[in-house]
Amino acid sequence: MKEEEFNEDQEEELFTHLTVKVDPGQEPLRIDRFLLHRVEKISRNRIQNAITEGFIRVNGQLVKPNYKVRPSDEVTIAMPRDPSIPQEILPEDIPLDIVYEDDHLIVLNKQPGLVVHPGIGNYHGTLVNGLVYHLNKDLPVLGTNPANRPGLVHRLDKDTSGLMVTAKTEYTMSHLAEQFFRRTILRSYEALVWGSVETTEGTIEGHIGRHPTNRMQMFVYPEGDQGKHAVTHFKVLEDYYYVSLVKCKLETGRTHQIRVHMNYLGHPVFNDSRYGGNAIRKGTIHNKYKQFVLNCFAICPRQALHAKTLGFIHPVTEKEMYFESRLPDDMADLIEKWRNYYKSKAPEK
Repeated sequence: MKEEEFNEDQEEELFTHLTVKVDPGQEPLRIDRFLLHRVEKISRNRIQNAITEGFIRVNGQLVKPNYKVRPSDEVTIAMPRDPSIPQEILPEDIPLDIVYEDDHLIVLNKQPGLVVHPGIGNYHGTLVNGLVYHLNKDLPVLGTNPANRPGLVHRLDKDTSGLMVTAKTEYTMSHLAEQFFRRTILRSYEALVWGSVETTEGTIEGHIGRHPTNRMQMFVYPEGDQGKHAVTHFKVLEDYYYVSLVKCKLETGRTHQIRVHMNYLGHPVFNDSRYGGNAIRKGTIHNKYKQFVLNCFAICPRQALHAKTLGFIHPVTEKEMYFESRLPDDMADLIEKWRNYYKSKAPEK
């Protein structure tokens, strides 16, 4: 599914344009139920109303709400935007951990739990709202599409912490975007993952695309026939048998890339609820151990993933810029707890 570019007429009408191609192996399924699992944050009632009002078509034709989609159907949606979604970014006084700032860009350390930009379900209280307040001006966007995220050339998931760079000018934004496109940006993350990783270092390759049945997840297509090319390099920093501290370097930047690739490897990020990391994946299930793991979940109530380093060439000064951030307290405490537990148990591998 993709969001189409806006032209001026579409922008005036505030329509959302989406296209969904039905998978070749799809069993016949009512269109409202089908779209419910492929369009984020939408109710079945709103889908049914949109079908009745003619905003949803199949292969260019109007259908009834009880229509059953079939393999290779193309579903198009031209639905009015939710009127509760703000069309401008309002300034909000949100604490930002800025580690570097000049006239051209800002490097900041995003705290866990902070959504990067406004979207469905998170219209206020985002990092971008805080940036607009901090700068007391609007931020540039990439291209002419108003759906592009102001000031952003990359982003972090809500519950991922760590370093981000944001642009204050169009010139800076375009040059940073070029560096991301050419994969010359240096980015490394630290993650606590389940289990003892089989090799101390390696590379994970596999196209990443939407999960075939769960739109809220991404999925690795190892044959490369779907999704986008994705490469993650990893190195085990510490092995605690039950969990491992891993350094990950991104060669590409796909949605949820580290979380998806580590899960594909069989070692999901600890407490990653979307990819199964919030269940016991290693160790026994006796009560004491189970309680220990639950305590660990409480210490770090999010996926244990932190963007630790960031390097790039400054678009204006052309100097090499490099930043490193310490682990936030929740992850540092979590790792120390597992380190001590491993030392006390000293299991044989």
